[in-house]
Amino acid sequence: MTKQNIDWANLGFGYIKTRSRFVANYKNGAWDKGGLTEDSNITISECAGVLQYAQTCFEGLKAYTTEDGHIVTFRPDLNAERIHDSAVKLRIPVLPEGMFVDAVKQVVEANEDFVPPYGSGATLYIRPYMFGSSPVIGVKPAEEYQFRMFVTPVGPYFKGGVRPLNIRLSDLDRAAPKGTGNIKAGLNYAMSLYNIVEAHDLGFDENLYLDAATKTKIEETGGANIIFITKDGTVVTPKSDTILPSITRRSLLYVAEKYLGLKTEEREIHKDELSDFAECGLCGTAAVISPVGIINDHGKEIVFPDSNKEMGPITKKLYDTLTGIQMGRIEAPEGWIMRIK
Repeated sequence: MTKQNIDWANLGFGYIKTRSRFVANYKNGAWDKGGLTEDSNITISECAGVLQYAQTCFEGLKAYTTEDGHIVTFRPDLNAERIHDSAVKLRIPVLPEGMFVDAVKQVVEANEDFVPPYGSGATLYIRPYMFGSSPVIGVKPAEEYQFRMFVTPVGPYFKGGVRPLNIRLSDLDRAAPKGTGNIKAGLNYAMSLYNIVEAHDLGFDENLYLDAATKTKIEETGGANIIFITKDGTVVTPKSDTILPSITRRSLLYVAEKYLGLKTEEREIHKDELSDFAECGLCGTAAVISPVGIINDHGKEIVFPDSNKEMGPITKKLYDTLTGIQMGRIEAPEGWIMRIK
């Protein structure tokens, strides 16, 4: 199939309408089998649960064109597990086994001409989401739901590519202890919007959140997990029940240990430790890894010497290895790559 006439090399991270999307509905206690539609519009009640009480969760994954010309996705089974966990916590009926991964296959195949070519730097972003669709006027779960999945070709999440980011420590909270911080709920991101606009207005790329209870431990940013590299090359990531369990971070830790022979640690990271690290980066499906050069702590700049001017050497090895696996240049662990075409 001939590719769409798109300037792949200059794509931003934004929405471009594509041909088909997957839709399934939950009514009378069961999900239907779902299917593809070309209608990108949604018609729901003005009193729908998603509109009144933010009963919605979502996922994000990508499809790639590999070096040998195949179209693949990366670990979609883990996205299926995560949206299952999000649905349970939000009292949304979980999807039938296999529906999520099957929907990924259907939607990507139906929009294969929107999958960016190998070497373009762009990818096909896949956005699955679920929401309460029936009217709810009291605070309770909806009775009907919809699961949808669309795709859109995207460029890098952070503008400027590998330019080191300048982020700030935030006074606001991303998530409360024993709350929804460890699921991909829409409400978590709505809460971050005021703060990210303010950060951008002040010249920062992102907000780095501390734990809500003590304001002493590193959590994550509004759009990505965070990783640090010690001066002896150990990869360190925060451990917390209020951090989203990032599939990219999980994969990077595996790559660090099994492919690069590096030591890894998942532990509490205190704010006072930041100046001890050599490198820092943000990681996630959208960003993969973006280097962080500076964390601004209320006017005090914490500079990471090995990632201040460019992606640090360890971070670059992690990035090159993981993207090499995704793009088919490096052999993947069993089960990591799902070939679609």
